[in-house]
Amino acid sequence: MISTTRQLCTFYLDNHLFGVDAHSVQEVIRYQEMTRVPLTPPSVSGLINLRGQIVTAIDLRKRLGLTERPEDKLPMNVVVRGDEGAVSLLVDQIGDVIEVDADRFELPPDTLRGPARSFVQGAYKLESHLLLLLNTEHVVQVTDE
Repeated sequence: MISTTRQLCTFYLDNHLFGVDAHSVQEVIRYQEMTRVPLTPPSVSGLINLRGQIVTAIDLRKRLGLTERPEDKLPMNVVVRGDEGAVSLLVDQIGDVIEVDADRFELPPDTLRGPARSFVQGAYKLESHLLLLLNTEHVVQVTDE
């Protein structure tokens, strides 16, 4: 039996471990000053200037219906490439790039509720954590929430 693996870029949100396909990640950077944009959905924190490229920053805590980030904690940026260009996902803390076995993938747990349910493709059981795999194509499509 041939086991296929996949590389995931991991990060933390509200003490939960999430991952996105490493091939969709353009870069990971520290907090960047943002320009707020009026009349945008609540999960859009603003725009950042990434070496001359204007990138929308989406607060994943708000997008997934998690609690607000403490005011004394600045988010990190996971910049992913989407169909319409780069988008920054604001996360609490960056994890590692890990390799997971495809045969350890499971559908989202029934206990997953709220907005996060539609954005999580599934989960990987790791030794010390449950890693939730995000569907980046879906999570970056922000509508009027």
